[in-house]
Amino acid sequence: MSVTSRYREAWEGFWREAPEEQGAVFWDAEPALTAGRHLALFEAHLADPGLAMVDLGCGNGTQTRFLADRFPRVVGVDLSAAALEHARHADPAGQATYRLFDAVEKTEAETLHAELGDVNIYMRGVLHQAEPDDRQQLVNGIATLVGERGRAFLVELSQEAKPVLMGLAQSPSGPPPKLAPIFRHGIAPGEVADDAVPEFLAAAGLGILASGEIPLITAEYGPDGSRIELPSKWVVAGRAV
Repeated sequence: MSVTSRYREAWEGFWREAPEEQGAVFWDAEPALTAGRHLALFEAHLADPGLAMVDLGCGNGTQTRFLADRFPRVVGVDLSAAALEHARHADPAGQATYRLFDAVEKTEAETLHAELGDVNIYMRGVLHQAEPDDRQQLVNGIATLVGERGRAFLVELSQEAKPVLMGLAQSPSGPPPKLAPIFRHGIAPGEVADDAVPEFLAAAGLGILASGEIPLITAEYGPDGSRIELPSKWVVAGRAV
């Protein structure tokens, strides 16, 4: 099983259109407000920080490069070739490596695990954007990658985020400029029930080691000039023992 061609093309179109500069994409906030805060939550739970760190759904690599300053080997993976072009262009020194990857495809997850061994995973806001039929397969792929020793840090929009996004999208003046392309390309965030994430993890053989709530900081601002923040929940998951 792999993602649908419609879904893949939606992301290709989005990233082909996206500007090069950091912060031009809705969720591309600076790492100090995103991966930096997340690192403080999950680093203590890593059983082996020396494992390769995979930034799953790396996009243009802003967070990947931040992680590459802190871990010995970081690999940014994404479904979109256009996204990876952005990431490589922004990383001329090659701090991280980047590769095309469909986490829903079982054989791709098995191949990457055979190459890297057990890995730690950072994934921000990917599950809620996946199509409903792909979500369990995506988490199954994560379980394959972390193996026995790895840990996965997942941060996803909570149910409370949907009315915030819908309010922004339906504003009389139209959605904010950085949010509009997401809807235009047909990749509007879907709804994942808060209690569904633990169920996906359990079905994949992963247990939750830590969890909490933290706002997902965006690179966009509201009409009042304040930065848009979306309610989100985070978990650290690993092989159930």
